[in-house]
Amino acid sequence: MVRIRCIEEELADLYRDEQEMRTPVHFSVGQEATAVGVCAALREDDLVYTGHRSHAAYLAKGGDLTGMVAELYGKQTGCSAGRGGSVHLTDRAVGFAGSAAILGEMISVATGAAWALATQGSSRVVVTFFGDGASEEGVFHESLNFAAVHRIPVVLVCENNSYSISSPLRARQPANSATTGITERARAYGIAAERVDGNDVSLVHQATLRATAHCRAGQGPYLLELDTYRWREHVGPGLDTGIDRPAPEVEDWLERCPLRRSTAALRAEVPDIEEHIARWDEEFRDETRLAVTAAKAAPFPYVDRLTDGAYGRPAGAS
Repeated sequence: MVRIRCIEEELADLYRDEQEMRTPVHFSVGQEATAVGVCAALREDDLVYTGHRSHAAYLAKGGDLTGMVAELYGKQTGCSAGRGGSVHLTDRAVGFAGSAAILGEMISVATGAAWALATQGSSRVVVTFFGDGASEEGVFHESLNFAAVHRIPVVLVCENNSYSISSPLRARQPANSATTGITERARAYGIAAERVDGNDVSLVHQATLRATAHCRAGQGPYLLELDTYRWREHVGPGLDTGIDRPAPEVEDWLERCPLRRSTAALRAEVPDIEEHIARWDEEFRDETRLAVTAAKAAPFPYVDRLTDGAYGRPAGAS
């Protein structure tokens, strides 16, 4: 979580100050416990798909930082060869299958991938991350119904940060969330589901272990609704503490910072935890700066290879 926080803070500052990264960026600062808690419970060969807020899950699954940073700079050495930007990351070597910007798109893609694995007799599971806004898309309901009918081993992870851009959950969904909330909608399809404090990395990890065990046992899909809160804008590097969010709400969630909570939980067992974090902070910021230097020195995509990978054309084909 410290690594992801440091990387994203460094990139956010550079994005704002340098104006060299022109891809839209969706940072997960404040939400690190969801990606880390989930991905730490997965096997390397399990697959992860995400929506537009992809950096944290990519890094938590083991994605290559140098490739991610180069992708943000639009360079040929990027993890998607400079063609996708922040919202189209991939690192298949570690099971990060991909991310995409269309709201809810990867819910169906992950469901299909998990179905394919199940028909092959594989014990792998597929995880898809999406926000509360995506749960209001038709594809969410279609995928849940299909996954329930076919007992598909997909873990649906809703990072519920209560906002769809700047529209709060309370303005978009019925007031009686005890019967109409996201978890309850999954249960209405007969899907096992639970709601967890998404800023407690230990609780997220334990819930994901239950979810993956359920899927591997052939019991069908599992939904995790993880309550969390993003600190930055929906898209962009700035802090999202404007008029759209009540000050007491923002202050409450800042106090519930996942890094702060984990540090407090570890202090009794690791009295010098703050010293460890200070060392990690320096190490990870240096790591990010090295990746930025490499990205800036890399070439932009070659004009004669712009269609590589498109329409079945293999990379390097003439």
